[in-house]
Amino acid sequence: MTVDPDRDPGHRYQLTTSALDLDDLSERLTRWLAGKVRADGAPTISNLTRPQAGGLSSGSVLFDAAWERDGRTESASYVVRMPPETGALPVFPTYDLPMQYGVMAGVAEHTDVPVPPLYWLENDESVLGAPFFVMGRVDGRIPEDNPPYVFVGWLFDASPADRLRLTRATVEVIAKLHAIPEPAAKFPLLATGAESSLRHHFRVQREWYDWALARDGYRIPLLERAFDWLDDNFPADPGPDVLSWGDARPGNIIYRGFEPAAVLDWEMAALGPRELDLGWLIFIHRFFQDIATQFDQPGLPDFLRRSDVVSHYESVTGHAPRDLDWYLVYSALRHGIVMARIKRRMIHFGEDTDTDDRDNYVMHRASLEALLAGTYQWD
Repeated sequence: MTVDPDRDPGHRYQLTTSALDLDDLSERLTRWLAGKVRADGAPTISNLTRPQAGGLSSGSVLFDAAWERDGRTESASYVVRMPPETGALPVFPTYDLPMQYGVMAGVAEHTDVPVPPLYWLENDESVLGAPFFVMGRVDGRIPEDNPPYVFVGWLFDASPADRLRLTRATVEVIAKLHAIPEPAAKFPLLATGAESSLRHHFRVQREWYDWALARDGYRIPLLERAFDWLDDNFPADPGPDVLSWGDARPGNIIYRGFEPAAVLDWEMAALGPRELDLGWLIFIHRFFQDIATQFDQPGLPDFLRRSDVVSHYESVTGHAPRDLDWYLVYSALRHGIVMARIKRRMIHFGEDTDTDDRDNYVMHRASLEALLAGTYQWD
């Protein structure tokens, strides 16, 4: 996926996400759901759809259901979360549904951070062809990635004051997650053993890069240079572990007005330093903002500014972020693996063309090069 200067930046990219037959899925869900809600007969499933703005890391479907129980009509709206299909060149090598479900349950138990209501975790692959879990559907609005919110949409149209409200509310979600005491005891599925959490996290990223790209001959010199830089400048004292959300960004939050109503997408959750989330939050917005700049569009330069995120996080938690430049490079590297893998997917499905310069697999190549050179300009 490369930036095409002739392309309308507000246009949605058509990306292949799933080949599931929704009619077959509806029949399977109907049989399964009848036992879960103890219905008198077969439930009625309607409005079974894939989210229009869904990502590539999972296979989610939305549906409404109604049924009779003890002579009364009951109904609910659900989301089914499934792993991506193996034939769709998934972004991640594994998709740990019990971990995601357990982390969401723990967040609901130990904080007031809003997560969707959790109903069932199903590990029997015979039901839908893969494990899945079901959660309640939460109404609201999400800043879209495709097309990016820096070009169009409700957040783009909002006032600077409301965008600052959303920035602060998002930072406060992260701060609440980081305030959970004894996170290793509360989230044992995230334990890293004797290895330090940040070293473990870093090693997993190398393994992910090898699986997603290098092992098949898609070596990206820029990403390998970033790995070397990060290794050479590794934080001497990363500080205590917290629960790291992992994919900390507004695109994974459902908002009502400008306040979070549900925090989504926990597949990258981990134990690690606070700065993992802060670096990711800041960088992912700058990724979109830099695209706007390349199109000579204003974007949203007042939104999620590094200085605003750092100052508000420090005011809420009393913690001054450390080694943030390192974590921003690390975020750019991790997102580079994502974008390069997506480039491979798009080529595979005929949605993009290949390039001889493998560094162009990184959509934010110029930003990562500037970060490594220490010349990237913030705020």
